[in-house]
Amino acid sequence: MINKKFVQQLKKEHDAHESERRQIIGLANIVLHDSKRVIFALHRLDINKANDSLAEIEKILISLEKKFGYGRLAQEGAYKAGAEEYVEAKMLNKLMSGEKVDLIKGLTINAESYLAGICDLTGELVRQAVNQAAARKLEEVKKIKELIDQIMAELVEFDLAGYLRTKYDQARGNARKIEQINYEINLRK
Repeated sequence: MINKKFVQQLKKEHDAHESERRQIIGLANIVLHDSKRVIFALHRLDINKANDSLAEIEKILISLEKKFGYGRLAQEGAYKAGAEEYVEAKMLNKLMSGEKVDLIKGLTINAESYLAGICDLTGELVRQAVNQAAARKLEEVKKIKELIDQIMAELVEFDLAGYLRTKYDQARGNARKIEQINYEINLRK
C-alpha cells in the first residue's frame, strides 16, 4: 500500500527542485558565457566593455544568491562552472587595472571556485604574454612571468586533489609555457 499524499508531496518537492535547477542552470550559463566574453574583451584591451559586462554578471550572481541562497546554488555544477569562470575574468580584470588578486567583495564564492579560477587565470596571463611579445613589449612579458611565478608560489602551498589538482597541473603547464617564452625572448636579445 502506498500513501498517495506522501508521493504527492515528494512530487511537489521534486518539481520545485527541478524548476529551481533549470533557473539556476540558465542564469549560470549566462554568467559562464559572459565571463568568457569579458576575458576576450580584456585581451582586446576593451576595458570599458569588460567592466560593463562584469557589472551585469555581478547583478545576476547577486540575484541568484538572494533568490536561492548560496547553499542551494553550490549544489549545481553549472553554477560552480559559472562562478569559476567569473573569478577568472574578474581576477584578470583586477590585474589589468593594477589591482591585486584578492577577495571579490559583495559575492559569496567558495575556495574551490577561487582556486580553480586563479589556476585558469595563469592561462589567460600566458595569452597576454604572447600578445605582448608580438607587440614587442618585452618588459611586459617579464612582468607577466613574475606574476605567474608569484601565483604558482602560492598555489604550491595547497594540498590540491581531484578536480583542483587537475587545475593546478594546468597552471603548472602554463608556468612552463611562460618560462619557454621568456627563454626564447632572452635568446634573441
